[in-house]
Amino acid sequence: MTEQPRRIHRALLSVSDKTGLVDFARELARHGVELVSTGGTRAALVEAGLAVRDVADLTGFPEMMDGRLKTLHPKVHGGLLAIRDDAAHAAAMVEHGIAPIDLLAVNLYPFEATVAKGADFATCIENIDIGGPAMVRAAAKNHADVAVVVDAGDYAAVLAEMASHGGATTLALRRRLAAKAYGRTAAYDAAISGWFAETLEDGAPGWQALGGRLIEALRYGENPHQVAAFYRTPEVRPGVATARQVQGKQLSYNNINDTDAAYECVAEFDPKRTAACAIIKHANPCGVAEGETLGEAYRKALLCDQDSAFGGIVALNRTLDVEAARLITGIFTEVIIAPDATEEAIAIVRAKKNLRLMLAGGLPDPRGRGVTLRSVSGGFVVQSRDNIVADDLELKVMTKRAPTEAELVDLRFAFRVAKHVKSNAVVYARDRMTVGIGAGQMSRVDSATIAVRKAEAAARFAELPEPLTKGSVVASDAFYPFPDALLVSIRAGATAVIQPGGSIRDEEVIKAADDHGVAMVFTGVRHFRH
Repeated sequence: MTEQPRRIHRALLSVSDKTGLVDFARELARHGVELVSTGGTRAALVEAGLAVRDVADLTGFPEMMDGRLKTLHPKVHGGLLAIRDDAAHAAAMVEHGIAPIDLLAVNLYPFEATVAKGADFATCIENIDIGGPAMVRAAAKNHADVAVVVDAGDYAAVLAEMASHGGATTLALRRRLAAKAYGRTAAYDAAISGWFAETLEDGAPGWQALGGRLIEALRYGENPHQVAAFYRTPEVRPGVATARQVQGKQLSYNNINDTDAAYECVAEFDPKRTAACAIIKHANPCGVAEGETLGEAYRKALLCDQDSAFGGIVALNRTLDVEAARLITGIFTEVIIAPDATEEAIAIVRAKKNLRLMLAGGLPDPRGRGVTLRSVSGGFVVQSRDNIVADDLELKVMTKRAPTEAELVDLRFAFRVAKHVKSNAVVYARDRMTVGIGAGQMSRVDSATIAVRKAEAAARFAELPEPLTKGSVVASDAFYPFPDALLVSIRAGATAVIQPGGSIRDEEVIKAADDHGVAMVFTGVRHFRH
């Protein structure tokens, strides 16, 4: 493929998003480019005073079937696909009256936005573009001769090259545009197939397609030698991918993962009922609490593990206010994410120029549907989101002593947090705050023990007379295979336990609880998080 600029003589413009369209078309016309367009795009250009040829005039065929059929025609696709230096192609163009199209600007029907608005099935179907992707793929295949633009953000690059090359574009630019075009059509089809799978409640479709739009290239991945980028999917779920960054330096790969973990955790707490705060370090909670105010919730969460909170991520379930902003900025924090923030709170955070403040506009629904995925060598695994909420569980008392009402509140709180702690997870809680968290250990005994040690260290740091595990409750994300981890928690002062149950040694574990006067409830639900 020879490197040579290709002069643009004719451009076909057909866009649903008309951002920058008129200015782009006007500059094309200034370079002597003939404009061809369809429907609403043509109307917008004519209204702007530009001379535009209707695609129906080019094809000799009228638009029909409510716009479903207008560009699927040999005179369009022949103009895009013909290899200019191929004598046979050139002869076919002459024989059949096909005029070359040198530039195609198309952005597709807004299918993703239509689904996001909650439109009905028929409306979503009508917003599946057929002619647009067909033209885009044709132009991208023939990028040796044709420039294809699927993103209004690339109008300027095309015009800059035309200005530098006498109305022509270079092969290097056309190749980059073609790569983006195929990425766009792939992501578009992925959104459609994903919507169909969700609509049909098909958890294992024969082909699984993934697609997303670049938010930004990242400085590096988990480690400096790894390349990374951040993408947004069509899923309508408030969070780090949709949040507006008010201030602070660019998020890192690890920041993004940790911020997502923090926001998903704090979303378990209904902001209409209580203020809540989650502090996350390396994707694990190191302190979670509820309070009457965000400030109170933050103070309680920080008490759990102040050492780990240093350099952590703070997630809030309500609008960041002045009190919370002052407290959070009192120690080194990487990211704050909240649904919103007051102007006064933003001004306080602004004093910490490197602290990222992310405003997501809402909370993700912990009961929401959707999928999560993880890559493995040669493939990936997909699963439905863990959307079981502790408040919805029917707890079954398994011991002679039933938990008190106060213990029940803390048990549900602890199990809600355990859902967001890496397995094996053991969470101690008291007065709707975590007081010890053990995460990611190969043995549940180790997780229970580490959490106690954390609680003891926190008590020394805060100069408390004893660790807050005294009189606490404890949650386990999965069943106790033996009584050993439970006994660690009982010795630490836990008075009630919540766990899924289901071990062949359940009776042995229940007996150990009864022998120590500890209440135990089963949930019947496991919350592994690897």
